[in-house]
Parts: sequence; C-alpha cells; structure tokens
Amino acid sequence: METPPERVVFYQLSRKFLHQGHDVPAKSKQLLHYTLAIGHHIGVIDCFSPKLEMPIDGYRDWLSHLPRGEGRRKLEGLLRFGEIEITAGHTRLLGKAFDAGLAAMSATEAGWTALVQQMLQAIDEEPTIYLMVRRSR
Repeated sequence: METPPERVVFYQLSRKFLHQGHDVPAKSKQLLHYTLAIGHHIGVIDCFSPKLEMPIDGYRDWLSHLPRGEGRRKLEGLLRFGEIEITAGHTRLLGKAFDAGLAAMSATEAGWTALVQQMLQAIDEEPTIYLMVRRSR
C-alpha cells in the first residue's frame, strides 16, 4: 500500500459554536473567546476547522518566495517541528512577509496567500482566535 503524500493543513479556531441564535454582549464574547483560548489548561477542548491544505513541497516552494526574516522563519518552523501556532503576535510580521513575496508567487500560491491573509485579518479582529498549522498524511 502506498503512503499518501505529506501535506500541510492550516486550522483555524472555530467560532461557530459561539453563535447560539442570539447576540452575545461584547464583554461576554471577549471572555468566552479568552476561555476558549486558554481552555486546554482548564479542561475545555479547542475546536478547529481546516481552512487550507497544500502539498508539503508546495509549502516549501511558497515559503521560498518570502524574504528572509521573522515571518519566513516562523512558517519554516513547521518544517522543523511538524506544527506551529499562529497568534495575534504573528499577524503583522507574517502579513509583511506575504506582501513582500506576493509578486514572485504563482497564481496558486497567491491564492494561498490571500486565504492566509484573510485568516490573519480574522485574528486581528478577534485576537483570541489563532491558527494551528500541521504536517499531515
């Protein structure tokens, strides 16, 4: 049996379960997101949705277009560790790296970039949301 090729999957903390048919007050919503963000420390399980998937070789090629620096180094961590977490503290440096590398990217890579930038924007709007990026088979 052939081993499936290795892939990279971007998962975003899911917010679907927070909307229960009624509006949540802003203060309560922030507290609820915070509780979810630290939940693994108190027994709550974070729920993620896969948002983007690509072949590992495509991921390497995509990163090759980014300038050397903190943003690229953050994303290269996936290749070393098999998993990275992207939080509000990373959105600016990743956004700058993607903006700088966009002109050299293929149409497919530019599409990946646009989707990741949308996810980064969601984090900027709700800082307790974060991404998990994992290697997968």
